Amino acid sequence: MTGLAPHATPGRFALACRAVRVVATAVVVLVPGVLAGLAHASLRGRSSGRRYVYRRLTALLTALGPAFVKAGQVLGTRRDVLPAALCDELSVLQDAVPPPGPAQTRRALAEAYAADPALTGPDGVFAEIDERPVAGGSVACVHRGVLATGEQVAIKVRRPDVDRVMARDLALVRAASRLVARLPMLRGVPVAAVVEDMCAAVHGQLDLAREADGLARLRDNLAVVPRVRVPKVYAHASRPRCVVMELIPELDVRTAAACPPATRRRLAASALTAIYQMLFVDGFVHCDLHPGNLYFTRDGQVVVLDAGFSVRLSERLRRLFAEFFLNMSVGRGRRCAEIVVESAAGTRPGADLDGFLDRMADLVERSHGLPAREFSLVAFATEMFALQRAHGVHAAPELIFPLLSLLVIEGTIRDLDPGIDFQETARPVLNRGLFGAR
Repeated sequence: MTGLAPHATPGRFALACRAVRVVATAVVVLVPGVLAGLAHASLRGRSSGRRYVYRRLTALLTALGPAFVKAGQVLGTRRDVLPAALCDELSVLQDAVPPPGPAQTRRALAEAYAADPALTGPDGVFAEIDERPVAGGSVACVHRGVLATGEQVAIKVRRPDVDRVMARDLALVRAASRLVARLPMLRGVPVAAVVEDMCAAVHGQLDLAREADGLARLRDNLAVVPRVRVPKVYAHASRPRCVVMELIPELDVRTAAACPPATRRRLAASALTAIYQMLFVDGFVHCDLHPGNLYFTRDGQVVVLDAGFSVRLSERLRRLFAEFFLNMSVGRGRRCAEIVVESAAGTRPGADLDGFLDRMADLVERSHGLPAREFSLVAFATEMFALQRAHGVHAAPELIFPLLSLLVIEGTIRDLDPGIDFQETARPVLNRGLFGAR
């Protein structure tokens, strides 16, 4: 069951009015930003000038609202297409949406449970609901509640009208991408495909029924990983606009810092193994494991929340992904390079495949020789994507988004255990994914 009508078409007048506002805001924010960027470039170098313009672009996306922020967050993962410095700026985009008031909360819950004769009380779904949100963003807010059967729960309910607002703004993004794709400098770049994948990822985060299914699937899949916990979903209380899940109390992003070193090392190993289990064995990957969705507890558990941005790999791509990491862990650079080409979404006209194969093989062999403390997934991926852009190899988005889950979590893992060996930790999970029963 889904709570969305895919790509609902906004009215032309509403779309035109919004387009005028977007263009006016872009002019006000970007024109002074570009001029200041040129000044920065002349005084401090081109790199400084570009970074200044990229920062103004992220400020523009924030000013334009939730759909553009979400779009920027997803585009920030496409290091295979966009410059690394721009992706760095986009990766820090955060939803800047004020929490809803009690009236908005009541409206959202009324929309979610419109078919239920009673929401709270002896005959309702819930015994009580706290109208003050404990967490929230542009798409949904989370409230504490108690089910009629007595369980304490977290209630994630979609904001009123967010589907209409997102549909309107994503329609504008699609229209703008068709114009931008005609620019001579972007010939050979799959602009339309990248933007469509981005819009699908943003739109998918509105579907809380899909998220509930994803959480339930992650809970089943990760049950085999020691010390990893995914909250239980109460399907009978959930609705297309609302997901009700087990309340895990006292989650705090600062908890891990207070744990002893031995506990921190166990947390790092469990979190990394969970990612590898998703990537190499199950093929269902949580792609947004930033600190707001990944928590650690004092008793050594890893808690995974919010499966709204998840990707399901085909069996072929799951196996290619696993084969790439297995060959990387033993330094078989040529085979890794061949896998990148096999899994690519396509190549631009005149692509230099021989040059890519040689340079990619060299990258893998150099990385294999590094000590564990010196190996960086972000540095490796950045160089790999630069090679793909330079030689005309377009990465498949089905692999880019899952790879993001590793890049996002690397800093967290390193903070917990600076000496962890990413490649060695992967080997037993790779063996299960490629050779064991799943």
